[in-house]
Amino acid sequence: MKNMDLVSGRERELLEALFDAAVAAAQPDKCIPPHLPAAPRGRLVVIGAGKASAAMARAVEQHWPGKLEGLVVTRYGYAVACDRIEIVEAAHPVPDAAGQQAAARMLDLVSGLSVDDTVLCLISGGGSSLLPLPLEGITLEDKQAVSRALLTSGASISEMNCVRRHLSAIKGGRLAAACHPAKVVTLLISDVPGDEPFDIASGPTVADPSTCADALEIVRRYGIELPLNVRQVLESGAGESIKPGDPRLAGHEVRMIATPQMALEAAARVAEQAGVATYILGDSLEGEARDVGKVMAGIALQVARRGQPFATPCVLLSGGETTVTVRGDGRGGRNVEFLLAAAIALRGEPGVYGLAGDTDGVDGQEEIAGAYFSPDSLARAFDKKMPPMHSLDRNDGHGFFQAMGDSVVTGPTLTNVNDFRAILITDSAKRNSHAS
Repeated sequence: MKNMDLVSGRERELLEALFDAAVAAAQPDKCIPPHLPAAPRGRLVVIGAGKASAAMARAVEQHWPGKLEGLVVTRYGYAVACDRIEIVEAAHPVPDAAGQQAAARMLDLVSGLSVDDTVLCLISGGGSSLLPLPLEGITLEDKQAVSRALLTSGASISEMNCVRRHLSAIKGGRLAAACHPAKVVTLLISDVPGDEPFDIASGPTVADPSTCADALEIVRRYGIELPLNVRQVLESGAGESIKPGDPRLAGHEVRMIATPQMALEAAARVAEQAGVATYILGDSLEGEARDVGKVMAGIALQVARRGQPFATPCVLLSGGETTVTVRGDGRGGRNVEFLLAAAIALRGEPGVYGLAGDTDGVDGQEEIAGAYFSPDSLARAFDKKMPPMHSLDRNDGHGFFQAMGDSVVTGPTLTNVNDFRAILITDSAKRNSHAS
């Protein structure tokens, strides 16, 4: 495609192609091979956790010529067949007993290694809930309650993972410490704003600069009620994580193999091949999803009506991880909440289209990646007796877009580089502005 005229009437197709390109750029079979470590003199033990970890393990098996063994844990439905690495499935985003058992087995697997051995750790988003090994004095039920409270509190992913690290016997560098004296090489697929290694899956193999006091401040800030025993662990300092400079982590390597920025750049290349200029507004946008949606709509209106700061046709791309403070009886989902708020703010502006989705294929707790809107979305909703503001007030973006037939469903993508958001402003927006 050489210009936007060739995609007129195919706006959804173009936006879905951009989303597909973002997901494809983060597929483990592309990202893993260039980052495999040198063969050790001793054993290679592969461990990992996250929505992409099983696919990462398969890529390691396919490209590692020698012996290896290992265990990784992934989300239910995200397993892929491996011959030498055991794949365990567990619950996300609220942890379960399967994840707890897998975490305990993982610690056992890496205990007693020698200086000649190498541990290859495969970490991607979702690992926090998939490795729920509570500290002494904390139960799995306690961790489940805290997870549920965090997920609906409006806390950022960085804040949630800070609390999780200080309640865990395996996160916050503890898994790496257990591998000592073996060398540890960690391959990361980032799903967090800023790509901080200690935030990805709560950093099981990297040092953590945050403290129990930081975790307590986050709990206070969002009014989260902690079980008494959990509060005691934090207040006593018993939940302190492994800090930078710990000798047990000396010589460990951390390699970032896929990030939200890489995914956005891949999408931008597809748009530009279609003759549409592309602007990446940020790979780490945070905040309440509805507020970010309103801001993005405001930028789109300025482009559509004024040709500023970008000429049409163009696509505005962004990534990151927004939050939803669930106050209604809807199902949440940050991408659909973002998109619904943006559509309402645009008020059917001609020539403006949008798509938002989670690159792991799951928005919130739904097996739906996200959704799409067009200039006629609000009018169609009113025809169906579905006032858009009512759906937004209820945090029911999923219900809204499902009823409109505009959900984006991918199934498990086997990767996770956070949220993808695209607003397409076509030449028809400019023509409408001139006509008015």
